Amino acid sequence: MKKIIHISTPLSDATIKKLRAGNNVRISGIVYTARDAAHKKLTELLEKKTQLPFDLNGQLIYYVGPTPAKPGQVTGSAGPTTSSRMNKFAPLLLSFGLKGMIGKGEMDSGVTEALKKYCGVYFTATGGAAALIAHCITKMELLAYPELGPEAIYRLTVEDFPCFVAQDCYGGNIYMNRIKYQI
Repeated sequence: MKKIIHISTPLSDATIKKLRAGNNVRISGIVYTARDAAHKKLTELLEKKTQLPFDLNGQLIYYVGPTPAKPGQVTGSAGPTTSSRMNKFAPLLLSFGLKGMIGKGEMDSGVTEALKKYCGVYFTATGGAAALIAHCITKMELLAYPELGPEAIYRLTVEDFPCFVAQDCYGGNIYMNRIKYQI
């Protein structure tokens, strides 16, 4: 079994530079949620030079729309959504200090170049493991855009959130380079 790398948010360039495509990672700290509609709102605010609902510097965005929590739970299922829908938004967010994203599936060459230029990282979480992932979320707070329902922006506190480095800051890509997950 390969080594698991434990990291905490906010992410620094030094931490990101140690990560390589295929690394098995556990994330602890604060992670923000955002999907398509929230990304559109964030990019509109950036283009207008208006303050965002949270500071992007060093942060991670998880592409997820958590389901409602059952009694006694922090959240319901919280599995990753397809990341390619955020391809058009990710480079701009990275240019304003975002350090990474978590989702499923490959992101495009524009994102790859932005990860290299701004020292960022893209993690993939296992689709179909939404209930398991939800157990890693210890706190969930609505932050912005409640009108979007589960696609609103939430501030999550996570502990040992399981994922893999899918695309690193050097251009490494588990989808393109046939890098094996290091399990």
